[in-house]
Amino acid sequence: MPHETSLILTISAGIALAFAFGVAASRLRLPPLVGYLLAGILIGPFTPGYIADAHLAQQLAEIGVILLMFGVGIHFSARDLLAVWRIAVPGAIVQIAVATAFGLAATRLWGWPRGSGIVFGLCLSVASTIVLLRALEGRGGVDSTNGRIAVGWLIVEDLVTVLVLVLLPVLAEPLGGSAEALGDHGASSNIYVTIGITLAKVAAFVALMLVVGRRAVPWLLLRVARSGSRELFTLAVLAVALGTAVGASALFGISFALGAFFAGMVVNASDLSHEAAREALPLQDAFSVLFFVAVGMLFDPTILVHQPFAVLCVVLIIIVAKSLAACVIVLALGYPLGTALTISASLAQIGEFSFILAALGIKLKLLTTEAQSMIVAGAILSITLNQATFALTTHLTRWVGARPRLLSLLERSAGAIAEPPREVGGASFHDHVVLVGHGRVGSSIRRMLAARSIPHVVIEENRDVVTRLREAGIAIFHGDATRAEVLAKAGIERARLLVVATPEAYQTRAIMEAARKANPAIDTVVRSHSEAERTYLEEHGAKLALVGEHELAYALGGFALRRMGCSEEITDETLEVLRAADRKRA
Repeated sequence: MPHETSLILTISAGIALAFAFGVAASRLRLPPLVGYLLAGILIGPFTPGYIADAHLAQQLAEIGVILLMFGVGIHFSARDLLAVWRIAVPGAIVQIAVATAFGLAATRLWGWPRGSGIVFGLCLSVASTIVLLRALEGRGGVDSTNGRIAVGWLIVEDLVTVLVLVLLPVLAEPLGGSAEALGDHGASSNIYVTIGITLAKVAAFVALMLVVGRRAVPWLLLRVARSGSRELFTLAVLAVALGTAVGASALFGISFALGAFFAGMVVNASDLSHEAAREALPLQDAFSVLFFVAVGMLFDPTILVHQPFAVLCVVLIIIVAKSLAACVIVLALGYPLGTALTISASLAQIGEFSFILAALGIKLKLLTTEAQSMIVAGAILSITLNQATFALTTHLTRWVGARPRLLSLLERSAGAIAEPPREVGGASFHDHVVLVGHGRVGSSIRRMLAARSIPHVVIEENRDVVTRLREAGIAIFHGDATRAEVLAKAGIERARLLVVATPEAYQTRAIMEAARKANPAIDTVVRSHSEAERTYLEEHGAKLALVGEHELAYALGGFALRRMGCSEEITDETLEVLRAADRKRA
């Protein structure tokens, strides 16, 4: 087989087999990514038959991570990141420490050196952003409060991992390894100098992106868009994503993934951010599939025979120990059980940074190839089970919610936010609106209600948002709206309308069920992301479920009609006709 065709064969075999196994997994009601992992195992070096170029596959997977993190940055502004730092920063740091301690304890029982155990534990402590986003997208939770906290948590984990990657060569010899393999990039004479330089580089990069990038990148995209060439605009988007990622790594020592994330954040400041996201999406999907294929290629199936109990221990640390630690941390920081369980499920897997850490550990002679196989086995099994973990958290939240005593015991340490005066919320209202969620959509709805002096009460899970709005005199309650007592505080039994602005369909259904039990006559309007989701919600009690893309089309169509001289506006009756036509077409 000619060397020149290795790239073509690796991409072709990876995508073709990923498609075939992905379809098979979907037919078996498994996540498609399980099929992608199996495709990687099939073309990996540990199974018979065709063997793809593992080195090329890893580089292709890195492009997928870059594009994915670029997309995350586009939808996750600096304001979003700052909004969750109070939980994301302490939570991620403590969770990493706890997971590392579990990994160290397990390896000490196996007779490994202390340094190897620390590196092994670090590999098990870092979750995969790409896996998290796949799970959140499937549940429509990327834009939810819990979704933003989870993504922010993982961004902090990535930042900590970058610091570890820089410091590990410095600490290799004290930990029992060797930094000779890294040549001039090995140990420094002063660890404090290294830490200072690393932090200074990260700070300089962030400052450059937020000060210069937020002006230069939107200006560039606007100029290219005015040329009218879609090809040039697509190239501009890819140049920003890939160029920033590579430049951040070469000049500042930042990982490709984090460089791309900040590139997406500066693109978010542009009016063309949605177009940029749309242009990057096809390549993002294709290369993210290759990421899972590359993970599968690292897996040696014989490890399941030679070290079954060790692999089981690794999986338990990833899925159980790490998740329980995160749940306790989130509850201790004052967030509802639903948020705690969502974060726990988000962290119940490992991915790209775990493999990068493991590879560096092997170079530094701190880990063996057997340890790497255990890490990959843990990654594959935890990624495969991650969707089931999310589903389990949904059922667990409902089960605990039906037991008020247990729920109050679990959330007792959270410390309730002081309730507003009775004349501001709850008992003083009648025929009012209960608005669930104060994100991008919910905040706009609240301002519309306030502008028309319509009485309303807001329910929000983000403590920082609740505190800020409470200080502004807005009637807002902190808590999980799926709980009857939280809805009761908002006066749901006396409300005329329930507006659910949160994006998660599962949570929306639970909120509607709890609201109807307290007030069977209440009308409900909710948001949805697809026709199937809208049908599902309307069949389960929603008076009106709106699909965002359709409502945008109606608004644009109405404006176009008026600009073209049509005197009539799009009335509610016209909108209902259009919605009915969309349902029939779907």
